[in-house]
Amino acid sequence: MKLNIVVGEAESVARDRMLAHARKIDAGVAVEPLCEVGFTRMAQMFEVFSPKRWELVEALKATGAQSIYALAKRLGRHYRNVHQDVTILSEWLVIEKDESGKVFVPWDEIDVQFPLQRLAA
Repeated sequence: MKLNIVVGEAESVARDRMLAHARKIDAGVAVEPLCEVGFTRMAQMFEVFSPKRWELVEALKATGAQSIYALAKRLGRHYRNVHQDVTILSEWLVIEKDESGKVFVPWDEIDVQFPLQRLAA
């Protein structure tokens, strides 16, 4: 599965895409799940996806589900900071918890889209 992160897209464009996707589902068309989060500007995205958080996502994807304590130990970071990062990334749908409370990255791919042509207009 893929998580799309879209930066700088008008809400109406995202809404139209989601409505078109929902109409296909309602019509019985087999479609891939549409999983997206959006940011108004790149600076906003970087507030959520700091280099340390990207490192956390990469490490978690590489090692699989684990406790936050084990993840903090693996990263050589303080538990409190890793817990805070996991909480934020969970709010943005990047990390999930399994039934035993271990955290994991459910995505095979995270695609960040930042259309530059809108900036030139």
